Amino acid sequence: MPSTRDIRRRIKSVKNTAQITKAMQMVAASKMRKAQQAALSGRPYATLMNEVLGEVAAGATDFNHPLMEKREVKKRAVIVVSTDKGLCGGLNSNLMREAVKFDKNTTIFVTAGRKASQFIARTKRQLAAEFTYKDAPMFSEARAISKFAQEMFRKGEVDQVDILFTNFISTLNQKPEVIPFLPVAEIKGVGDGVHGETALTKGTLEFQFEPDIEGVLGALLPHYLNFRVYQILLEAKASEHSSRMVAMKNATDNAKQIIKDLTLEYNKLRQANITKELLEITSAAMAMS
Repeated sequence: MPSTRDIRRRIKSVKNTAQITKAMQMVAASKMRKAQQAALSGRPYATLMNEVLGEVAAGATDFNHPLMEKREVKKRAVIVVSTDKGLCGGLNSNLMREAVKFDKNTTIFVTAGRKASQFIARTKRQLAAEFTYKDAPMFSEARAISKFAQEMFRKGEVDQVDILFTNFISTLNQKPEVIPFLPVAEIKGVGDGVHGETALTKGTLEFQFEPDIEGVLGALLPHYLNFRVYQILLEAKASEHSSRMVAMKNATDNAKQIIKDLTLEYNKLRQANITKELLEITSAAMAMS
C-alpha cells in the first residue's frame, strides 16, 4: 500500500502535468481559431475556381492537356498530408490507417509533415519526396508540392496522383479522406458544397478565348492544382489544431479526475493512520493504568 508521502508526490506530479496540458490546450485553441478561419475563408474561392474551370472546360471539347491525360494505372503516387508534431489525439493514426491500404509495391508516397515521413520510412514504403509546411501554410509551399506531383505525372513516372489528408468538418470532427488529384478530369473538390462533386462540372455558356483555348486552360490548370493543394494544407492545419485542443482538454480533465481520486485516497489513508495512532495511545494508557 502506498504511503501518504507517495500519494502526495503523485498528486504534485499530476498537478504539474495538468498545468502543462492546460497551457497546451490554450495555445492550441488560439491557433485553432486562426486555422479554422483560414480554411473556411478559402472554400468560397475553391468553389468559384471549380465553377469557372468547369465552365471553361465544358466549352473545350477538343482541348487536350498533359495533366488531363488518362492512362492505365500501373504506378500511383499518394501525397500524404500529416502533422509535424504529435499530441493531437488519433488524427495521425487514423490517417496512417488509410495510407496502409495502398499497395506498397505499386505506390510512391510524397509526404507533407514529419509524422507521415516517419511512418513511410518505418513501414519501408517508397518515399519520393518529403515537404514541410508552416502553422500558417504559404501558397509557395503548396505550389512546390503540386509542381513536384505534376512533374512526376508529366514524365510518366506515375499514372495517377491522389491526396490523403484529414478534412476539417468541425472542431470535434475531422475525417481522413483520399481525393484524386491527377489527371485533372478525375479531381474532386474540398470544402463545404464541393464534397463528392467532380471539379470539372458541365456548363452551358459559350466562351471566346483570347488568345486561344490552349493558352487560357494551360495557365488555369496549374494554378487550379496549386490552389487545391493550398486549400488541403489549410484543411489539415485546421484539423490538427482542433484535434490537439480537444485532446489536451481531455488530458486536463482526466488529470483533474486523477487528482480528485488521489486526494480522496490520501484522506482515507491519513484518517486510517490517525485512527491507528489513537488506538495505540488508548491501548498504552489502559495498560499503564
